[in-house]
Amino acid sequence: MTVTTELNVSKLVERACVKTGLADFGDDWFREPLDVLVSSLNTEASLSPLGFELTRHRLTALLSDRLRLRELQRLHPEVLDVEVRVAAEICGLPRTGSTLLHRLLAASPQVTSTLSWEVAYPLPFPGEGPDAEQRKHRAQERMQVFAQLSPDFGDLHTVVWDGPEEDVILLDRTFVSMSFDSFYWVPSYGDWLRSADQRPAYRELREWLQVLQWQQADRTLPWVLKSPHHLTAVDTVLDEFPDCKIVMTHRSPVNAVPSYASMVRAMSSQYSENVNAVQIGQYWSGRFARTLRGFASARSARPGRFVDVRFADTVSKPLDVARQVLDALGLPPGPADDAAFEAYLSRNRTERHGSHSYAPAEFGLSEDQLRADFAFYSEVYL
Repeated sequence: MTVTTELNVSKLVERACVKTGLADFGDDWFREPLDVLVSSLNTEASLSPLGFELTRHRLTALLSDRLRLRELQRLHPEVLDVEVRVAAEICGLPRTGSTLLHRLLAASPQVTSTLSWEVAYPLPFPGEGPDAEQRKHRAQERMQVFAQLSPDFGDLHTVVWDGPEEDVILLDRTFVSMSFDSFYWVPSYGDWLRSADQRPAYRELREWLQVLQWQQADRTLPWVLKSPHHLTAVDTVLDEFPDCKIVMTHRSPVNAVPSYASMVRAMSSQYSENVNAVQIGQYWSGRFARTLRGFASARSARPGRFVDVRFADTVSKPLDVARQVLDALGLPPGPADDAAFEAYLSRNRTERHGSHSYAPAEFGLSEDQLRADFAFYSEVYL
């Protein structure tokens, strides 16, 4: 395998310090996940020249945000006193209706959610006013560039710069995130992630939510968040956010696994010209099987903290499902919620793009094998 050039953690750290004029990262616990990630990127990801430059820029930006977070907390220690309440983490497998459910629930006037522009740029730019105009403009530009790099991605997942987005993008700044093995071929990093203690990362997720609330003093509603990443740390989520319930979206892995493999192929093609669809399919099939077994164990220990939603119901009767989930979260829905849900569904119809076509065989998968590998899950939840 040919490596374009080596990413170097020390140089990335130095670049971030020079970029920001800051040097205090606080607790350096993040160095282990960053070291594992960079090693995996260098030895496994087969980065293209463009992929290398994009990745170096991205890692530098994430490190810069860590520096800027510590500086903001130093200058405004009251940030650390902001109360964060998480009502729900939606975290089924990818491609199980979790995005639709998240965006529906986020429309409710009873909750708040992370937005695309603010997970991309969570910290105020120097001299920026409370309207965050610079960051919003930057987010729109960034989305246009992403669409050019991956023109088929909109057929897989609709992204709106000012709409609800996954909180895992905040976790990217901890280097403990499913984002990395979704965008790159880094299986050794993925193996490390599944066995890592993610408590420091989730403590920092709370800090990022504090920062977002602090910027809008009237933002006091409970959070409804979403990412399949949280399936890798269910117990940690429930411990860190004691009011939180896990909203688990269920769909047959026969459909969900090949669909996500197709998405990963599209995303990773931005960074490497050597993308192996069969490797991707085998990796994610095994990864999700192990993840779901861990989910079953966590759920059995705290059954009252889970809410189940089936993909077919989300698609066929989204309003009913949204109302049921809100009620299960202790937020009984009313006319204002119904109106918000209707408005979102109307808008969603205009945001959709093309259709998503894939076949399991493209990824070295078969329906029979998937049924056998995930029988333990399907028999209980589907």
